[in-house]
Amino acid sequence: MSITPSQASQAARELCQAAPIVPVLVVESTDHARPLAEALVAGGLPVLEVTLRTPAALEVIAEMAKVKGGMVGAGTLLTPADVNAAKEAGATFGVSPGATDVLLEACEAEGLPLLPGAASASEAMRLLERGYDMLKFFPAEAAGGAKFIGSLASPLPQISFCPTGGVSPTNASDYLSLANVVCAGGSWVAPKALVNDGAWDQIEALARDASKLSR
Repeated sequence: MSITPSQASQAARELCQAAPIVPVLVVESTDHARPLAEALVAGGLPVLEVTLRTPAALEVIAEMAKVKGGMVGAGTLLTPADVNAAKEAGATFGVSPGATDVLLEACEAEGLPLLPGAASASEAMRLLERGYDMLKFFPAEAAGGAKFIGSLASPLPQISFCPTGGVSPTNASDYLSLANVVCAGGSWVAPKALVNDGAWDQIEALARDASKLSR
């Protein structure tokens, strides 16, 4: 069932409002999928972005989609084929580093809410013109950081952002304190070493700390 851009953006906004941090996950093994998702959800981070950067990513999405209380999406969507595969795997939303008409049309046709990426005022305006007002700001630190996003609030008050890329425990509050930031994407809550060691309790503790960040 298809969705309109405004419906897609509203759905993305509601997901972003669920917690201050959206874990950005690069998962190598399906064996890690469910316990990782369970740890993050138990720690208070229910919205999970699984990036399509590993051969196991689609299977990981399928496994994580079974975890009660979790809302699993696919990140790094680049093509209509990515959109179709993510939807079939059980993703309930998508995230992209940028946005093209072809990608937006594919997500709308598949009924997959998208958090499209923008890194400039022009890109944000173009997406707003189409009907998207909840955007990913990527790569956040490299593209100007919290200071840049904050400067967009006055001329573009209709647009909200989820900054991702270089967001860490030390600067997350700088972003979350901004009026036009709803949440931020971060990978620090699921470090590769802890995932490989199966240190789910430690990951849950990191998630709990992240879930308490002010916004």
